[in-house]
Amino acid sequence: MRFGMFVPQGWRHDLVGIEPAEQWRTMRSLAEYADREGSPWESIWVYDHFHTVPVPSDEATHEAWSLMAAFAASTSRVRLGQMCTCMGYRNPAYLAKVAATVDLVSGGRVEMGIGAGWYEHEWRAYGYGFPEVPERLAMLREGVEIMHQAWTTGRASLEGEHYRVDGAIVQPQPLQAGGIPMWIAGGGEKVTLKIAAKYASYTNFYGSPEEFSHKSEVLRGHCERLGRRFEAITRSANFNTVIGVDEADVERRLDAVRARIAGASGEVAAEKFIADFRSDEAIAVGSVEQVIERLRDMKARGLGYAIHYFPEAAYDRSGLELFEREVVPALG
Repeated sequence: MRFGMFVPQGWRHDLVGIEPAEQWRTMRSLAEYADREGSPWESIWVYDHFHTVPVPSDEATHEAWSLMAAFAASTSRVRLGQMCTCMGYRNPAYLAKVAATVDLVSGGRVEMGIGAGWYEHEWRAYGYGFPEVPERLAMLREGVEIMHQAWTTGRASLEGEHYRVDGAIVQPQPLQAGGIPMWIAGGGEKVTLKIAAKYASYTNFYGSPEEFSHKSEVLRGHCERLGRRFEAITRSANFNTVIGVDEADVERRLDAVRARIAGASGEVAAEKFIADFRSDEAIAVGSVEQVIERLRDMKARGLGYAIHYFPEAAYDRSGLELFEREVVPALG
């Protein structure tokens, strides 16, 4: 199993209490930590969002592709991704150009996480409207085709329903042969996984372990119908991660996360946020032994890449270090 980690960027109230002028220093420090020699982290990730969750607030949320460029220039080894870029927030030809530039700056280390988007509040706040799901998925399909053309040929043309580009030049092309690897995010069985079967190097979907297995089989079916090897696509998932030496340690850590959210956005938001960490689907919340056992089960189901979000990371790296020391060797 391969491992990536999210760098806190504020979206999940994970930079609260840190002065805005110091937040980049915090993010850069964690990126450099992941980038260090001998690190088990293959990649670092950010989210592509503008407003905080679980409720919109005035707390800082740093923009994903600006961070990609900054990380490209301030790291040297670790790969750089977003989970995931929302297709509706940027023209896809422009996005292909931005990503190609960042790939050159990074020396060929960019991953393209891409999805249809879901956060209605920020869609409307930024003037994008909020199309129905079928329209957002159609935008995703057209946008992925444009990026694929741009990165494999240096030009893109498409007369689509949602996007129209006519000989858009993307030069220089990405450094990576065949273009930037595409991570298609989402588990929609009729459209999203079909797009993934055609274009993706990686998928990113998750629910219960049983749902992960089911969607894997749906993906396999799409691959067979398209004549593509199912094994050519690495399946990934994201995990909220709070790990402790025992259950009491886990509870202490969860209480600290909850208190931080409550202080910033109130009790209702804090309860809503922490519910995701206490749910039955919180595979990576628990003692070392519990997390290893659950991730081993996911690995047996075909999970090849685990991307972990540590809500404590900007304040306390001990959980991150415990994961590196105990979990990674058991699963890597």
